Amino acid sequence: MTALSVSTSSAASLRADALVVGVAKGPKGIVLAPGSEAVNEAFEGKLTEVLSTLGATGAEGEAVKVPSPAGLKAALVLAVGLGEAAETGYQLEALRRAAGVAARTLAGAKKAALALPAESADEVEAVALGGLLGSYSFGTYKADGSGKEPVGELVVLAPRKGSKDAKAAVERAAAVGEEMNRARDLVNTAPNDLNPKSFAAIAQAAGKEHGLKVEVLDEKALLKGGFGGLLGVGNGSDNPPRLVKVAYTHPKAKATLAFIGKGITYDSGGISLKPAGHNETMKCDMAGAAAVFAAVVAAKRLGLAVNVTGWLALAENMPSGSATRPGDVLRMYGGKTVEVLNTDAEGRLVLADAIVRAGEENPDVIVDVATLTGAMVLALGNRTFGVMSNNDELRATLHTVSGEVGEQSWPMPLPAELRKGMTESTIADLANMGERMGGGLVAGLFLKEFVAEGIDWAHLDIAGPAFHESAPFGYTPKGGTASAVRTLVRFAEQTAAGGKA
Repeated sequence: MTALSVSTSSAASLRADALVVGVAKGPKGIVLAPGSEAVNEAFEGKLTEVLSTLGATGAEGEAVKVPSPAGLKAALVLAVGLGEAAETGYQLEALRRAAGVAARTLAGAKKAALALPAESADEVEAVALGGLLGSYSFGTYKADGSGKEPVGELVVLAPRKGSKDAKAAVERAAAVGEEMNRARDLVNTAPNDLNPKSFAAIAQAAGKEHGLKVEVLDEKALLKGGFGGLLGVGNGSDNPPRLVKVAYTHPKAKATLAFIGKGITYDSGGISLKPAGHNETMKCDMAGAAAVFAAVVAAKRLGLAVNVTGWLALAENMPSGSATRPGDVLRMYGGKTVEVLNTDAEGRLVLADAIVRAGEENPDVIVDVATLTGAMVLALGNRTFGVMSNNDELRATLHTVSGEVGEQSWPMPLPAELRKGMTESTIADLANMGERMGGGLVAGLFLKEFVAEGIDWAHLDIAGPAFHESAPFGYTPKGGTASAVRTLVRFAEQTAAGGKA
């Protein structure tokens, strides 16, 4: 794991394998970003000329290596692009992405110093978090010696003034980034290794490590409690379902948040089997549960003055002689009945059980996170998640919060007319399918049916950004991304600061 630290040393005097500076696109060519002054001096004021000769443009995602001249203790200078030059400071997301590119480019190095713009604590945190996320790699199944190790240590260079704030910012980045990388590991783990039981065991181990209260309901407890959604989805698998509660409490908390994660550790579609080409990445269907788990642990590590309870609704959706069939009726936790018209619309079933159970504890807000619908990917693409809510103010808050931390989201409606298709079952209270058009919204409306009266609730459909199948960019790797973790953590921080959700 990559170590993070902060230093107030001069960029010229710090010993490292590589020294990272930022460059941007100016009106007359590349310009150097703040933090590069000592490096430019070592190049006798000609760093931009050297980089331009090597083809550097300052574009986002660009990385250009230059051997260090005399006067620098680092062996190599790496210039990373920040995009368009900024007159009043660079966007935090630009700093995160540039640091991520640098960390990925420098895989195999023992130590790298990041001399990117980092005057404020927020900028220090952005650089540190981007670097830590960009250094991520998943090598569990690789033979020994294949691939480079992540950079061993990243040192964020910051001014002496405000050094205590800078140190705290790096510590916060480490807490959030390490939990995001834990979530990525879970998403990337092969489904023959990660199932509901093993996921629950990981949560229990983390609970012991961080002082969290963890409760696990196994298949017997679920049957006794009447959790028909979880049991119905898990019926076809040899790996039975689990409902895991991970609770963090703070003595000064004035509000309680419930985060609920869809945790389908593998989704074949069940009897409504997915076609070839649509099931190869379905190990990622537990990304919502991974995000919730990571967010609760991060809240604990940060010591936030808010109570946060995570509910991990874990099941494996497989076809077999014991699997739920299209046409079956499930009695959900809380008593409502659901006619299953499509067994591949299973996420809403496990979430519904968890939403009702979470509501029994009277939280101020419930937020569920799920890779729920392909319709949301069609609507918003692969990098943006949808936000739905029974409270317009909560929906707007989560949308704003996600933007603040660099996660793309978009507020989505819950049109009342789309509810009709779900409520027309002739034999049950609801069907798990409705109108085909607007399928992501229909799924949100289904979940809303299980929210207790008087509780504010929001639904994040992260089906697009949860698993990245293309080439890495910025600090985003190929594979699991830990989408929504930062949004949940920032929402918890905001709640703690305000004393209410």
